[in-house]
Amino acid sequence: MALPQDKTPLLSLPIEQLPGEGYRRGQLATWLYVKGARQWEEMTDLPKALRAEWAAQYRISEFAQVAPYPSQDGSVKYLFTLLDGQKTEAVYMPYLNRKTICISSMVGCPAGCTFCATGRMGFGRNLTAAEILDQILFAAHHQGHAPREIRNVVLMGMGEPLLNVENVFAALKRMLHPQGLAMSPRRITLSTVGIPRGIYKMAESELEVRLALSLHAPDDETRQQIIPTAHRYRITEIMEAVRHYYTQTKRRITLEYTMLKGVNDHEWQARALAGLFKGISAHMNLIPWNPWEGAPHQGSPKAQILRFAAILEQQGIPTSVRWSRGRDVGAACGQLALKQPDQPQAQLSRL
Repeated sequence: MALPQDKTPLLSLPIEQLPGEGYRRGQLATWLYVKGARQWEEMTDLPKALRAEWAAQYRISEFAQVAPYPSQDGSVKYLFTLLDGQKTEAVYMPYLNRKTICISSMVGCPAGCTFCATGRMGFGRNLTAAEILDQILFAAHHQGHAPREIRNVVLMGMGEPLLNVENVFAALKRMLHPQGLAMSPRRITLSTVGIPRGIYKMAESELEVRLALSLHAPDDETRQQIIPTAHRYRITEIMEAVRHYYTQTKRRITLEYTMLKGVNDHEWQARALAGLFKGISAHMNLIPWNPWEGAPHQGSPKAQILRFAAILEQQGIPTSVRWSRGRDVGAACGQLALKQPDQPQAQLSRL
């Protein structure tokens, strides 16, 4: 019998290329993306012989092991061990009116942001489209939800999505497909540190998902201090791509800005930041920095964050302070680093 890693991952296949034809293919798509089946035995309306045939060729799960770490605030961090032994993470966040998951596009991250624990890890590898998708499907299964009950997805976990465009866009197509997860593109947000060529590709694609720009500083000097790879793309180059995206799509852009004491929280930087986005519909999320062991930064005091927000508002930029969830289990923004809290739940065997 073939080992799981030697089988073709079902989630890697476009809906139209799933095994079977017509009605049978539709049944399989329903089991995967509507009912969230994790085992072939669950697909009871498929002939047993057909299930056995497909089970010998295809795999459903992309994970060798999963450990969930529940937070006191109701969110859950999932530590996924992939079939090659590498690891990545996702965070499920339930709210009163929606269920959201923050997923990863890589093992680690090549951007190297000094305020981010993932950046400290360095780059492992890109995730496949199947590995990206299965984070959503597994979390839904573990939470007792049908896959389509998770309606909000943010690609803000490990990695830089626009440096893994082929796999990320393939996964997005399955999320949006009417026989896949049938999600609204308005409920999917892709976060980038600012990769101009990727932003242009988003602008020209038919995916219509939302763009979030993790700028973190309005000036090149500060940005290159806290994002070592930022010297590759100057802010003017990034903003040209952002303006093209906005001109092409007319979709509001989300801005992500981690507040670091004495680094990027000065009042002049708030005014400069607002100036960059004149004529662009944008919403600013100020993110209080989430601490992690060995970090070289401190977070801005709450009073300074609120003052920074007030200046942005005065300059015409709608602004929110986004208090992160899951800090107690290392699941908050900037904390994902494969760190295992003391007492996870039992590792799951039904993947």
